[in-house]
Amino acid sequence: MRKYWGEIKDPVHGYVYITEAEKQLIDSYPVQRLRRLRQLAGSEFVYSGANHTRFEHSIGVMHLAGKLTENPNLSQFLSEEEVQIVRMAALLHDVGHGPFSHVFEHLLVKFLNKTHEDMTAWIIRESELRDIISGLGYEPAVVEKLAVGELRRRGKAFMDQIIQSAVDVDKLDFVVRDTFHTGAEYGYVDIFRLIHMLDVLGENLAVDVGALSALESFVLARLESFRSIYFHRVGRAAQIMLATAMEEANDELGLVEFDSPEDYLAFNDYTVWTILKECKKSRGIMEALERRRLLKCAYDRTFHVKEKMVPSIFSVDEIRNQMRNKIASEAGVEPQAVVIDVPTVPSVPYHHSDLLEPMEIPVFQKTRKGEKIPLRLSDISSVFDVLKGFINILRVYTEERHLDKVSVAAEKIIGGTPSSAKISF
Repeated sequence: MRKYWGEIKDPVHGYVYITEAEKQLIDSYPVQRLRRLRQLAGSEFVYSGANHTRFEHSIGVMHLAGKLTENPNLSQFLSEEEVQIVRMAALLHDVGHGPFSHVFEHLLVKFLNKTHEDMTAWIIRESELRDIISGLGYEPAVVEKLAVGELRRRGKAFMDQIIQSAVDVDKLDFVVRDTFHTGAEYGYVDIFRLIHMLDVLGENLAVDVGALSALESFVLARLESFRSIYFHRVGRAAQIMLATAMEEANDELGLVEFDSPEDYLAFNDYTVWTILKECKKSRGIMEALERRRLLKCAYDRTFHVKEKMVPSIFSVDEIRNQMRNKIASEAGVEPQAVVIDVPTVPSVPYHHSDLLEPMEIPVFQKTRKGEKIPLRLSDISSVFDVLKGFINILRVYTEERHLDKVSVAAEKIIGGTPSSAKISF
């Protein structure tokens, strides 16, 4: 029997029981720092309750990972040591996030060609976490790889997929946690039904077709979360301003110049907000944020994935820059006054935000004899075919004083919204 040290009361999942090993990791500086990283930086300008942090999300992910390892379909393949490693990796999966979470990833990708997963692995490998994990009798390298879904243990690919897959405990936690804190709840998602109905097919995680309705609810809720929370036009405006402020101040502040994990971990929402306010190049943006003087959306269009112009707009920086320059010229403003935002490319990155290639979700039907028969998701659910590759949003932002001119110019350059793009989901 696993021995627990105590419990944490979570507003979403109730009591979360933690082991002594988990307590030591929770009390470490890299994990405690997560209290100072908001989960949804920028969303608080839209949803006043969206001030929850990466800390409680990480606790929730660890809890759900533990629940999944208790599923008999998986537990038969896992030792007690592996269960503890999975829970530890789930707890640490976000320690590499920078200030304002995904917003800082803009700098990581642009200047270092790294993601927060790269930083997570580095911090586990080089910080005090390595010594804590080693002192507890576990291999830091194993926890490091599993935390970013790259352990690749022979015959047990599902261990990585618990942390990182189309239906992983990270997504299962944030889809309910983020909707809870924003109040933007779109239907009930029975995440524990999904956890109970996950199974191992070959060596991979798969969903029993008996949980199809729960799976559809999860994907629909995730779609609405992207539309209404993560990609909300006002929240994105705040995120773009934060990203711009950090990029403008980067040369002076050295935001991507760190020699050790400790240097990186010194950055959090509070410390970076303060230094951005003190920096001449970013001060104006930060003062505007403090007064909620946000960029305004002058143009907003959602494309069908099949429209021919979508691939170039959504994947090529040069084409978007040309579009920005044309709009600025037509409006009679400086190019810097116009921002083209495509939420699904790394301006403010959200990993796996393509929504998913739903066909990545393996499903199966179990016969009376216990045989697992793989099924094609599109054959049993029209919902997934409709949603596949759906989120393609193009927005044009500018300052309020230029709003009318830029709006007219964007309509002229890009075109009005066709009836085919006016769809309800």
